[in-house]
Amino acid sequence: MTGQHLPASTLSGLLGDWSDASGPAYRSLAERLRLLIADGRITPGARLPSERELTEALGVSRTTVASAYRELRDRGYLTSRRGSGSVTALPSKVEPELGRHHAPGIDMEGLYDFTCAASPAVPGISTAVGQALEDLPLHLATPGYHPQGLPALREEIAASYAARGLPTSADQIIVTAGALAATSIAIRAMTQIGDRVLTESPTHPNSVDAIRRSGCRVVAAPMSPGGWDLPLLEATIRQTAPRAAWLVVDFQNPTGWLMSATDRQRLAVAFARSRTTAIIDETLFELSLDGQELPPPFASFDPAGVITVGSVSKSFWGGLRIGWLRAPESLVARILDARASLDLGAPVLEQLVVCGLLRNRSSILPERRAGLALRRDALAAGLRAALPDWRFDLPGGGLSLWCELPEPVGSSLVGVAQRNGVLLVAGSRFSPDGGLEKFIRLPYTLEPDTLRDAVQRLAHSYHQIAAGPGVRRTAAMIA
Repeated sequence: MTGQHLPASTLSGLLGDWSDASGPAYRSLAERLRLLIADGRITPGARLPSERELTEALGVSRTTVASAYRELRDRGYLTSRRGSGSVTALPSKVEPELGRHHAPGIDMEGLYDFTCAASPAVPGISTAVGQALEDLPLHLATPGYHPQGLPALREEIAASYAARGLPTSADQIIVTAGALAATSIAIRAMTQIGDRVLTESPTHPNSVDAIRRSGCRVVAAPMSPGGWDLPLLEATIRQTAPRAAWLVVDFQNPTGWLMSATDRQRLAVAFARSRTTAIIDETLFELSLDGQELPPPFASFDPAGVITVGSVSKSFWGGLRIGWLRAPESLVARILDARASLDLGAPVLEQLVVCGLLRNRSSILPERRAGLALRRDALAAGLRAALPDWRFDLPGGGLSLWCELPEPVGSSLVGVAQRNGVLLVAGSRFSPDGGLEKFIRLPYTLEPDTLRDAVQRLAHSYHQIAAGPGVRRTAAMIA
């Protein structure tokens, strides 16, 4: 929408049900518009409809629209230009946006945070750090740059793949500063500006942002209520011929679905036929919560054509910022060349810490999984009791529930819930193409008692919206 006029009919669709019975109508409208601008669904420089046009489209008073526009101007989200009307902008000091991972300025005290699907550190981190400090002097005589990663860590990672039935050498591993960095490096290596990259919808928004900032065009394939729609994926691959695909097949974020071995094999064949490089994010594969046997790694079905992204951020601790790529040997040099313009390697001390954690994963991870299973079940039970109309499938692993609301009020719920002490991210943030207003992602990373209290506040927030005339009007239109 940059630099273009946004018609009133289009803006009305983006707004969805913005009304909130708990406060003045103009403030609810202003907050909904602010979320759309801050979240990028209305880009800076777009010209909004005139007050008269939006008044007619929304069926509200002129005063409501005028007051909402005035509040947005006061907060820096609108500017008035002669001959251009009201143009969207971002304030010079942007207010921290929920879901952008705890930007400085958000006072978290007294708030229940559902914006980040990540857990505190596992027990054993301090011990691993202590051992790493003892090993560090051996590395101080070197320059400290390891573009491919410390050999010892690469050996540990390669061994973990071999244990899963995927023979891997240390030379196939490239250690990175987290999974997002690994994704960015792989996309840069395998694509050119303007290439298409296939993703799921919904999916992890920061990774989609990274793909787009590499100059690629995102092609999103919607997921079905039961997981991946293989016929749709195959048709999309045939019709768009994507240069690369970025997928999460192990406890997908945000849905928690797990792709079967049969579907992995079928999809790998489709990628090979179209010469599409599959970049598979396995960040969550360690978090199997029900003891089920996991399918083979996706790369097992096409060892020469699949790049795998891994990380310890979800299994051990995000503060370590260590991830990696497992690549076919023929692509390692190409990936290292692409990496050189981004960074020169991951920190040595953190790599040593992760080495120790991986050696002891069999004694560390069972406690992590047991704790997450307890939290998952507490959150699910709380939702079933307090919000029985919300629908979700209980995932067998991962870190979150993907909840479908009865009405498309996700973005409205974000604002109301924040005022009631609960931080959320709207489902639309997980859609590369917009939409998904009927969904909310709820991570189960807080303590069980905290999750129960948070659900009560969330239910109160939702009932405030549901009691308003806007939801009833929307529901009637859908029916």
